[in-house]
Amino acid sequence: MSAPMLQVQGLTKIFGGLKAVDDASLKVEEGRIVALIGPNGAGKTTLFACIAGFLPVNTGQVTLLGQDITGWPVHRIARLGMVRTFQITQPFAKLSVHENIAVGAYQRFTDRDEAWAHAQRVAEQVGMGAQLEQPAADLTVAGRKRLELARTLATNPKLLLLDEVMAGLNPSEIVEIVDIIRKIRDSGVTVLLIEHVMQAVMSLSEHLYVLSYGRIIADGAPRDVVRDPAVIEAYLGRGAAEQMGGQTSGQTSGQDDGQALPQGAPHA
Repeated sequence: MSAPMLQVQGLTKIFGGLKAVDDASLKVEEGRIVALIGPNGAGKTTLFACIAGFLPVNTGQVTLLGQDITGWPVHRIARLGMVRTFQITQPFAKLSVHENIAVGAYQRFTDRDEAWAHAQRVAEQVGMGAQLEQPAADLTVAGRKRLELARTLATNPKLLLLDEVMAGLNPSEIVEIVDIIRKIRDSGVTVLLIEHVMQAVMSLSEHLYVLSYGRIIADGAPRDVVRDPAVIEAYLGRGAAEQMGGQTSGQTSGQDDGQALPQGAPHA
């Protein structure tokens, strides 16, 4: 049996006396979309930063494509095939959309014409083919999110880590991004995502991990995980699962994507 695309084992990250990530383990099989959710402040972005090499880990191991990459610099990890997006998008404001995407393309293509053509193909893949000459500074929130996706895709990743790529989008924009992410997976890119929008999590993910106070408290099929009493209590507080009889209520926004977290729960 082949090794998973990504395996994280016993990862711990400490800031001063705070364990931001506490002995977290997860795996992502090739060709899948896996989601990581949890209450605000649970340590999701810190875990992402450790996996992708932006932060050193205190203990634990990160394996990509069967190779131990723990402690590798970001550029070396990216060359092996794992890249991430950021919650706060920071495009090169004075450059055009095309030029921004080409920056990522140069990691794989040294020839300018090849990088330029690849950047155009990626722009079309994320629905920005008509905005190639637009300055990045003039993009809407949704446009900047697409550009962030495009810049990472331009590196030809094998594994894409998406950090709240749908934050700040309206419902129709979320539907469009969900469709783009699905097509990215179908093109051969494995996806691990952090997301607050449960409609998207339930629609996209095939496996779900829940992080609370830095620890993985549940994982499994999304429909099962969101009914887990430990997950309900992580969002709504001690005793909530018992009061609710362990049952979730409330559908995802207008779509038959399975059960969401209980009404009144914070987003993931």
